[in-house]
Amino acid sequence: MALTPEAYLGANPYPGRGVLIGRSACGKKSVIVYFIMGRSENSRNRVFVREGDDFRTRAFDPSKMVDPSLIIYYPLRVLGGDTIVTNGDQTDTIYDFLKAGKSFEDALRTRTFEPDGPNFTPRISGVVRADGSYSLSILKTEEGDEECTRRYFFDYTGEKPGRGHIIHTYSGDGSPLPSFAGEPVAIEISGGCEQYARRVWESLNADNRVSLLSVFTDLETGERESCVINKHE
Repeated sequence: MALTPEAYLGANPYPGRGVLIGRSACGKKSVIVYFIMGRSENSRNRVFVREGDDFRTRAFDPSKMVDPSLIIYYPLRVLGGDTIVTNGDQTDTIYDFLKAGKSFEDALRTRTFEPDGPNFTPRISGVVRADGSYSLSILKTEEGDEECTRRYFFDYTGEKPGRGHIIHTYSGDGSPLPSFAGEPVAIEISGGCEQYARRVWESLNADNRVSLLSVFTDLETGERESCVINKHE
């Protein structure tokens, strides 16, 4: 059974960064939602900006940017009929591998979790194909051991209208932050691009949410509709 964003995200004060992919309620569009949250000033000092069909993060106040290495990246890039969405610079790795005729999985086997111990934040990634099928992945450590990488891949075809799956970096707040565990969670999708973006945004903890983007793509025409919500704007 698919959970509503309100029921699932509303119960978690700190899911971190999240990737949600699925099918619109009408069944005619693929759906992508990506959000970021933050606890530190550096993490919260971000906005999403559009570059053509792609999106990147940017410092809201450049004078307050401390370390851009895990903060500034492209969360979403488009390559032909494929749309890539991730929580880090592995977006570019996946883009380059797909462009070279290699696979989503091949790309992520060259990467590991983020080097931000003791959290060792998981890398979460997704790709949506022109037919609406999609894959999700999480790369994470095993019980905080930075020598151990665990790579998990999940493939979805024939998704029902009004349904998708969400994966995010943390299972909740804590110190260190506990990584997401288990399979991506089935999530309900309804309404249009902006309406659904607002629903997910309002489901996130108001103190910790930073930015969110939503992209609905018509599976027949390829036409895209997008929406961005930035806390700082």
